[in-house]
Amino acid sequence: MSNFSKIPNRTKIIASIAIFSALYAVLRIMQAIPMIGVQGGSFSLSDILAPLYGIILGPYVGGASVILGTFLGIAMGKPIVFLGLDFLPAAVNAIALGFLVRRKWAPVVVLNVALLAAFLLYPVTSVFVNIPLGNTTISFPFAWLHIVALIVLISPLGRKAGQWIETLKPAKITAGLAVAAFIGTMMQHLTGNLLFETVLAQPIGYIATSAYPGIWSSIFFVYPLERLVLIVLAVVVGAPLVRVLKNSLFRDEKQLPKSSPPSQ
Repeated sequence: MSNFSKIPNRTKIIASIAIFSALYAVLRIMQAIPMIGVQGGSFSLSDILAPLYGIILGPYVGGASVILGTFLGIAMGKPIVFLGLDFLPAAVNAIALGFLVRRKWAPVVVLNVALLAAFLLYPVTSVFVNIPLGNTTISFPFAWLHIVALIVLISPLGRKAGQWIETLKPAKITAGLAVAAFIGTMMQHLTGNLLFETVLAQPIGYIATSAYPGIWSSIFFVYPLERLVLIVLAVVVGAPLVRVLKNSLFRDEKQLPKSSPPSQ
């Protein structure tokens, strides 16, 4: 590894994609939490890698590793859920955070707003869910946590996350990873929700549109906990991983791997 910086850039990119996509594929076939309402669907251990791939490898290499790793996982037996578009949620996470930590903030905001708007405007989305409260019920926005994530992205925290990660100081890198993983994981969830509605709803899929209000009501109480678990695991795994890779493979770089695409 001591001569890694002397290896040509194209070779680094190919090697990184090969290694990290293989790791992603292995973890993808390890099921963790079943998806409510999705026959054969589950959250995989690879979901904790998506934000880290973007942060460590950048939007292009990180995104390519997620996409290739998804299809390798399918070849290894992971069921296809979204008509071959299964790579999209995690790829959005990796690509968005790859840009965010490299201070390309505006495209991430635009993508987040577009995903949230598309989800809220989709016909089978429950914009509000009814929550029992004593002898009455209250209506509460289903996407409340997504709105919080967008606010965090737009706030100074969204801009500072990448700077904190680059310092490699334990406290700051933990805070930076937590903020970035929160933003990326919620964008991944929005993308997954849109696929859940477009691909699995009748007449294309097998879920009756009339079933979605009940599904969203059930998911409402579960998805914040699911996201919290993924964020915590990403921070626990990512904090030492980012420091190790920064200080070994990429120690000669002034910052995390560049986000430029492979040179021709």
